[in-house]
Amino acid sequence: MKVGVIGCGGMGTTHYLSLKVLSSQMDVEVVALADCREEFLQKAAAEFPEARTYTYGMELIERETLDAVHICLPSYLHTEHAVAAMKKGMNVLVEKPVCLTREEGELLLETQKETGVKVMVGKGVRAFDEYRYLKEVYDNKTLGKLKSIVMQRVSGNVRWGFEGWFHDEKKSGSVVLDLHIHDLDFLRYMLGEPDDFEVRATTFDSGMINQVITTYEFGDVFATAEGVWDVSPIPKFQAGFRAYFEKGTVYFNQAGQPGLAVYKDDGTEIIPELHPEYEGQTNTGINITNLGPYYTEIKYFLECLQDGKEITLAPLQEGVKSVEQALEEWEAAKLYLREKKEMYI
Repeated sequence: MKVGVIGCGGMGTTHYLSLKVLSSQMDVEVVALADCREEFLQKAAAEFPEARTYTYGMELIERETLDAVHICLPSYLHTEHAVAAMKKGMNVLVEKPVCLTREEGELLLETQKETGVKVMVGKGVRAFDEYRYLKEVYDNKTLGKLKSIVMQRVSGNVRWGFEGWFHDEKKSGSVVLDLHIHDLDFLRYMLGEPDDFEVRATTFDSGMINQVITTYEFGDVFATAEGVWDVSPIPKFQAGFRAYFEKGTVYFNQAGQPGLAVYKDDGTEIIPELHPEYEGQTNTGINITNLGPYYTEIKYFLECLQDGKEITLAPLQEGVKSVEQALEEWEAAKLYLREKKEMYI
């Protein structure tokens, strides 16, 4: 399989390094790379000396004939590149959020239907071993019924984005569509669609939302998810959850020791043994140091292409649904902030 990577920054690095590992295990070859920043493009090209290089992703799509392309660009560029790639007959793995508007979501779904190509959305959390363990406990009722779950995802101020795109809500969708979407997507993946939700939020001085806290009702399960871009760039990225079941609690703190633990109602503690498919520490330039879950999701995507299997882990339809839920929460957050401002004028 001949593969291209568009966008060689932090997420792009995660993808092409995972592809490099997989190229020694599968019939896959990275033959084309694109990035408008010469230093990032050359860094990627050093890993794949035979790959053709392009300044712009659209040029790569126009000139290459590929089995698949990975789109790892800033969020506002996802839809146009994914649509162009699909129309060229390329299968697509596009990072989240797959789009930023309902209209873009409709266009993506229509284009996939017309072209018949496979499209997967980069939903890395669905491939994290700790989250997979939680879903397994939930599905198998290992600890009885789930009563509630609290999820949190916190990052320092995202000042490192190309040309400051994170701080332009029309390009990033604010913290809601960029960061918080990970947890709302996983909740949907595990529990289905929420019956109801309420949102609270705060903003940067610029007025863009930088903290969102959403409470959900999934039947008789109560859930809370918080996403934060701190005002300071100093805080290190952290993510985690606390899932309260009838017979115990599953705790996960990405920065903790142990990271994942189960505390049962009989007073015993279990440190689950996880068996990642790949463990590779690396420096991607962003908050990703372990390739493991990204290797897993990319391998899954390539296997679906290789074996002609349907993509079920994170198909395009799921990516669009999570964006639709995030947009509803973003709108609710803005309404909450307007009403709060009027109340205290």
